[in-house]
Amino acid sequence: MTFERHPDRYRHWRLTVDDDVAWLEMDVDEQGGIVPGYELKLNSYDLGVDIELYDATQRLRFEYPAVRTVILTSAKEKVFCAGANIRMLAASEHHWKVNFCKFTNETRNGIEDATEHSGQRYLAAVNGSCAGGGYEIALACEKILLVDDNSSTVALPEVPLLGVLPGTGGLTRLVDKRRVRRDRADVFATRSDGVKGKTAVDWRLVDELVPRQEFRETVLSRARDLADESDRLPAEAGIELTPLTCEVTEDGLKYRFVDVVCDRAAALATLTVRGPRDDPGDLHEEGAGGWLLAMTRELDDAILRLRTNENELGTWVLRTEGDPAKVLACEQAVFGAKDWLGNEILHYYKRTLKRLDVTSRTLIALIEPGSCFAGVLLELALAADRQYILDGPPIDDEDSDERASITLSEANFGPFPMGNGLTRLQSRFYGDDDHVAWLARERGHALTPAETVELGLVTDAPDDLDWEDEIRIALEGRASLSPDALTGMEANHRFVGPETIETKIFGRLTAWQNWIFTRPNASGPEGALRRYGTGQKAVFDRKRV
Repeated sequence: MTFERHPDRYRHWRLTVDDDVAWLEMDVDEQGGIVPGYELKLNSYDLGVDIELYDATQRLRFEYPAVRTVILTSAKEKVFCAGANIRMLAASEHHWKVNFCKFTNETRNGIEDATEHSGQRYLAAVNGSCAGGGYEIALACEKILLVDDNSSTVALPEVPLLGVLPGTGGLTRLVDKRRVRRDRADVFATRSDGVKGKTAVDWRLVDELVPRQEFRETVLSRARDLADESDRLPAEAGIELTPLTCEVTEDGLKYRFVDVVCDRAAALATLTVRGPRDDPGDLHEEGAGGWLLAMTRELDDAILRLRTNENELGTWVLRTEGDPAKVLACEQAVFGAKDWLGNEILHYYKRTLKRLDVTSRTLIALIEPGSCFAGVLLELALAADRQYILDGPPIDDEDSDERASITLSEANFGPFPMGNGLTRLQSRFYGDDDHVAWLARERGHALTPAETVELGLVTDAPDDLDWEDEIRIALEGRASLSPDALTGMEANHRFVGPETIETKIFGRLTAWQNWIFTRPNASGPEGALRRYGTGQKAVFDRKRV
């Protein structure tokens, strides 16, 4: 499975730009399923549809910086979106369903991120029936306009019809984002027929009703109003997100700045990120070739490919190679730009780190001589479940004077929060503000292995005599444990402190959905998900578990 797309080859979306407003119209090809076995009727979607949506949202941020409002609507008459394709879900293996839901969640969160941090505001123009994941797409937008034609409804029918939950944040966004009253949310989520008209407005399910004959004109007017209120940074021209160069081999992936090596016998993948080779240039002249943006795109793509295509590689080893000084110089060039492009690059890297945070794999960072875990790349190590630093010379050159180190920078103290709203350092030292303040005073210089241990920034610092055995034992020990137990343990450890919409979606809601997906009441031969559309009623095991 690949994740690169281009508007010229979209099968399911139309993207048009008119000055500071873009139209993103859903027009799903019924025969365009990403795998065989189902038809994508009524603008229902699968992973392929959502990959195109993700591509479009990324291009809008980088290639169309003058766009301040995005109108997300349907190109089909009287149909907005029927949600995730039920045939696809019913036939898919569990891991596919889970990865699909995770990716759709990340894409919806990206839409909200564009509104909050880039001033690129989204308006959902619901021009027909809107159910399940279709309404969840609308919920990701800042405003929702519903056509007033006495038939179009919004609905979350998963519980009554399928025996599962809305899989893309719908329940959480109802009460946390749109402030729908709890009892009304309960009624709404158990009504298969949905809600329309004035009731939908009164319950805060939508913001405004618009007569069909005035719909497009009113939508455009509201979009212009949002554009006028936008705080998007000024821009003249965007940069093209040129195709990635990825060499796919039997044993991994090779990009310009990222390598992936798969060891299937050991159930692990090694991701190596290379630092910049050159000093930073002008961000706009470098475009998509600039180190931080290029590396981020490659890392994002590698994470998605591994999550989808390599389910049994349960441990990811994170490594870096390069000059820490060049990493810090390129980082500072982006921070110092203080324009729309610098802003977009930083928020893209933030979203990619968040994708790593919610990936259900063990993450182990190895910090060795020749590594460049500094600033933005140190965030990779801080995202890991464990960090090991080699206290000694390189394993293959005991006479070398080179030693491993890490360097803290401003990148580690705010610009890249996790889903809980805290930095990775704040999450690591939760509730110990004095320690985080101590770390802030250590910014800007290389920290030795002994110092990283003293500061609590690594798990252990084996010397060169013990390094290979210690790492081997750690990796083999991890591979011997239950993958399910590890996924639950890691997810609980990674997100400390306050809950946010993101942590509720990826923790509480997704965890329940994972469990419900495997229960016979949903996925058993007599379960609601399997029997949907057959004319047979589901048979439920009535025991509450």
